[in-house]
Amino acid sequence: MGSAPADVDVIVVGAGLSGVGAVAHLQDRCPDLTWTVLEARAAIGGTWDLFRYPGVRSDSDMFTLGYAFRPWTTTTAIADGATIRDYISDTARERGIDRAVRFGHRVVSAAWSSATARWTVTAVTGETGSVELTCRFLLFCSGYYRYERGHEPALPGAERFAGELVHPQHWPADLQWAGRRVVVVGSGATAVTLVPALAGDAAHVTMLQRSPSYVLSVPRRDPLARTLFGGRLPLRWAAALVRARNIALVTALYRLSRRRPAWMRRKLIDAARAQLPAGFAVDTHFAPAYEPWDQRLCVVPGGDLFRAVREGRASVVTDRIATLTEHGVALASGTELPADVVVTATGLSLQMLGGATLTVDGREVDLGRSVAYQGVLLSGVPNFALTFGYTNASWTLKADLAATYVCRLLRYMRAHGHAVVTPVDPPTDGLAPLIALRSGYVQRAADRLPRRGSTGPWRLANSYPHDLRVLRWGRIAGRHLRFSPAPGGPESQVHDVSRPGRGRQDDTQGAA
Repeated sequence: MGSAPADVDVIVVGAGLSGVGAVAHLQDRCPDLTWTVLEARAAIGGTWDLFRYPGVRSDSDMFTLGYAFRPWTTTTAIADGATIRDYISDTARERGIDRAVRFGHRVVSAAWSSATARWTVTAVTGETGSVELTCRFLLFCSGYYRYERGHEPALPGAERFAGELVHPQHWPADLQWAGRRVVVVGSGATAVTLVPALAGDAAHVTMLQRSPSYVLSVPRRDPLARTLFGGRLPLRWAAALVRARNIALVTALYRLSRRRPAWMRRKLIDAARAQLPAGFAVDTHFAPAYEPWDQRLCVVPGGDLFRAVREGRASVVTDRIATLTEHGVALASGTELPADVVVTATGLSLQMLGGATLTVDGREVDLGRSVAYQGVLLSGVPNFALTFGYTNASWTLKADLAATYVCRLLRYMRAHGHAVVTPVDPPTDGLAPLIALRSGYVQRAADRLPRRGSTGPWRLANSYPHDLRVLRWGRIAGRHLRFSPAPGGPESQVHDVSRPGRGRQDDTQGAA
């Protein structure tokens, strides 16, 4: 990539699921723009290249986790990590995106200059090298957690433990667990994935949790896909129908959970009870203290976690760790779990923008004080967007819409002669962190997350139907967006769609 241009229209940061999807949208909707991708790692895939622990898989169905422009066309609903990584890589290769990725480029800073209407992006390359590139628009698709390490709370007595202590984010390729006793600490998506995957070969696996999570069993293969695929409908149409059905189901499940939480709680707990042995302490181990969707639901394909418990290959213990001992985990209740391997599936460590800093005309941007506009742009930050997927549905559903919106915005700016767009006048009251979950990893980083408002374009709807209407079909110009010409042009202006004479056709010209 040494001959690649150092100045482009758009720099995309990250070559994972979001970044590859964003570039595909740029190719389709803005073919006249130049772009490049900066990726800190040595391969395409992002999350799905990083995580290599046993059983790693999606916790959203692949018909919605896959791209709308490249439908998922097998009946497998929940795919393993390697399959998802191949899907992303194949997409990048088919479109030639892989040839334009600057691998080993970790973005550490980005500085906006109003004098030039450009971002200067600094990326570290290797141990001591660095490179600067410039662009007119900067799109971050780097996710929201720290790749270098996960959340690892200090465990008393860890130095005494004679076995192996492992975090899933950095799973050793040579770790042996066959015939050994394994304790998985945690109750979230990673833990419920690991337990059945390890239980196939381990002597026994114990899931040790401080408090339970809601666990929902889903089919491994989509029933509607099994009916439609191979039938009279063209495969692409059949896949689109399955995708639409799944979007509707997930949307309905979330809305029902928020409107009738007590009813949904009973249904989820009863569904778990039906898959566990008679007399199992369901209320202790699978009945959380919080309401459904206060934290993300954990899904288990084919009920594999419940099956491992039924067959005696795995067990669930709800207690607190007092200390690690030489041969296991001593609990607050006074009992001790024997262990040869302890896996700390204790969650993520959040890090926005991959740890990069932003400055606007020399002033550093405090992300914790910025407010997200339409969940895509940031208040006071010119020509900048970030991809932040859904937490209550498939990440890609929102990522696709965010990329579509950015492309529409870029086309609108070109059609109207604008060089700069900046969200302005954000609300100051009723703000909350961008992620609307009570999960521990969110609470630990709440002060570092952009904020969301409660009204207008600052509100985060967490609703695909709403966002589809707004991000794909809604007006671009609005009173909270300031559009400016290139330096030296006329004064900056705010387009107010509420003014008479400014109709929908004018607002979206060249943008849809």
